[in-house]
Amino acid sequence: MNDEFYRQILNKQQLTEAVPSNKEITTWALQVIRLLFPEQSKKVFISIGQLQDEFAKLQEELLHIMNATQACSDCDNKDRSKSFFDQLPELYRILNTDIQAIFNGDPAARSEFEVIRTYPGFYAICFYRLAHSLFKHDVPLIPRILTEYAHSKTGIDIHPAANIDEYFYIDHGTGIVIGETTRIGKHVKLYQGVTLGALSVEKFMADTKRHPTVEDNVVIYSGATILGGETIVGHDSVIGGNVWLTKSVQPYSRVYHAPMVKVLKKDEQ
Repeated sequence: MNDEFYRQILNKQQLTEAVPSNKEITTWALQVIRLLFPEQSKKVFISIGQLQDEFAKLQEELLHIMNATQACSDCDNKDRSKSFFDQLPELYRILNTDIQAIFNGDPAARSEFEVIRTYPGFYAICFYRLAHSLFKHDVPLIPRILTEYAHSKTGIDIHPAANIDEYFYIDHGTGIVIGETTRIGKHVKLYQGVTLGALSVEKFMADTKRHPTVEDNVVIYSGATILGGETIVGHDSVIGGNVWLTKSVQPYSRVYHAPMVKVLKKDEQ
């Protein structure tokens, strides 16, 4: 290796924006989630004062993380951290609707405790909702770090900028992709392998709506791919497995893929 190579790497080291480690950021998020849902934690609080102290500690930790993220060195991070925690009761309310949707919709769910403790869909939704709240507060980098962490743990890839309403249900979940400009209404259920993506990924489209809109009470079965910013899945529709959809469908639609499947008996092979 020559000196020019070393100079190139040194220059990059000096120009790189300072960001706390992913572990520090995700540990903070896990502490928030476990405080909201003690089913995921061994720690028990016995007084309101203890809870207030713990929330205040986590608020200070968020402030520290944001201050250490130099990509937003001119932001009012103290106000943003306080605003995030002020809105935590509403985020908690919405997460409880997600728990209810999963528990009511999955015959295999034996209790809400089981949903909170074991379901990868709920785990991914928790990280998404925290990340989305931070995204709405114009916090850079940290939201994407959180959703990519959940992606690595669950196989569920939700962009923090996606807009997802309450009572959101992910069943199984592995391989789900929800793009940046996706809009999802209330009481929507997604199965594994669903992609809500873009028809085009040209860089000039960064500020345009590239991903579909899914209205209320829609079910999308495994392997379905729905693409395009102008594509709208009307409310109360069902999208069958392995469907490839790039055009809007009206409310109450039933869209199915019709494969050619033939089963041969042994003597016909």
